[in-house]
Amino acid sequence: MLFREEREAVAAAGREMCAAGLAVGTWGNISCRLPRENWLAITPSGMDYRSIAPEDIVILDLEGNVVDGRRKPSTEHPLHRAIYAARPDVGAVVHTHSVYATAMAAARADIPGIVEDLVQIVGGSVRVARYALPGTEELGRNAVEALEGRNGVLLANHGAVGAAPTLAQALTVCQIIEKSAHITIAARALGGAVELPQEDIDVMRQYFLNHYGQR
Repeated sequence: MLFREEREAVAAAGREMCAAGLAVGTWGNISCRLPRENWLAITPSGMDYRSIAPEDIVILDLEGNVVDGRRKPSTEHPLHRAIYAARPDVGAVVHTHSVYATAMAAARADIPGIVEDLVQIVGGSVRVARYALPGTEELGRNAVEALEGRNGVLLANHGAVGAAPTLAQALTVCQIIEKSAHITIAARALGGAVELPQEDIDVMRQYFLNHYGQR
């Protein structure tokens, strides 16, 4: 089987996504860029993440052609392909339907840069992409536009996307987006969410990129 290790990683990430409450049933989708130019591994359409095996993961090229696999790929593969084509820094994409992030997306309200972990890992506020039907090329284009300078985006009336160098980081982006959406809704109920100054956001983002963690 081609790219067994990467397929196993995508299947495992699906189980982790569900365990973290970021998706229910067969919704949401996950992919990673493969160590071959213009190929990606993506979850299959309409399969419960708890039952997905590595051989169910589909290998696509950036034009959407199936290179290897017996399953139909996620209907959101145009979204994933658009992000990889536009962002060479992205090695993995996770699309979730978590409750609070989707509530913000349904309200078409950006998640403001109000907490340090959000601005560090996402790069600032989480913008809402312009609405488009699921599974369309337009949705991919709109997501790429709203992702500029960011590692996360909300899809209007739909959910959230984390895009990062690794699967683990993309999942973390989605978890931080969900937590920050929850905090935003709670803060607004208490009278308002105060956004951090842009200069502080820039300092924290650069620290995260260049100094945070074990180097």
